[in-house]
Amino acid sequence: MMVHTRTIYNGFLKNTNDVDPKFLAEPLPKWDAMDRIGDNNFVRLLWIAAYVTFYVAFVPAGMWYLYFLLPIHFLMGPVQGAVVNWCGHKYGYSNFDNGDKSKNTSPWGIILLGELFQNNHHKFKDSPNFAKKWYEFDPSFQVMKLLNFVGVIKLKPAYISPAQLQGAKGTKAA
Repeated sequence: MMVHTRTIYNGFLKNTNDVDPKFLAEPLPKWDAMDRIGDNNFVRLLWIAAYVTFYVAFVPAGMWYLYFLLPIHFLMGPVQGAVVNWCGHKYGYSNFDNGDKSKNTSPWGIILLGELFQNNHHKFKDSPNFAKKWYEFDPSFQVMKLLNFVGVIKLKPAYISPAQLQGAKGTKAA
């Protein structure tokens, strides 16, 4: 699955794949410089060097076995992305009929900091809060609210109309 996703991404990066028209209803950002930086092997090696440097600086003497965690840190991003995109479209429940197979997966959605509330995210892609039901909790949104409160970031409100919530499963139509 990760190789398949990587192949699709490379197609977009090299302009050999076209974006499905259903995703073009709203303009997609085009960040060529960011894509070139993110897809650069030298930059990947710099990140690896940064992790190793951090370990060298902070692993206590005599705890050499902690260096075995380095490969986990190197692969954390791709593996977490694969878990989110695989599980978020295969397991769980749907609050909204989005015309796709996206699902919300609890309690893993909470453990992965809200990332497995894929169904909610697909419905309200501009909302920083992926939790939409009373029993869902998005820890990342709570961190964002704190950072907004202390002035580190500026959260923009995402308008969610009553009409958008109309399609929620388990709610009555007005």
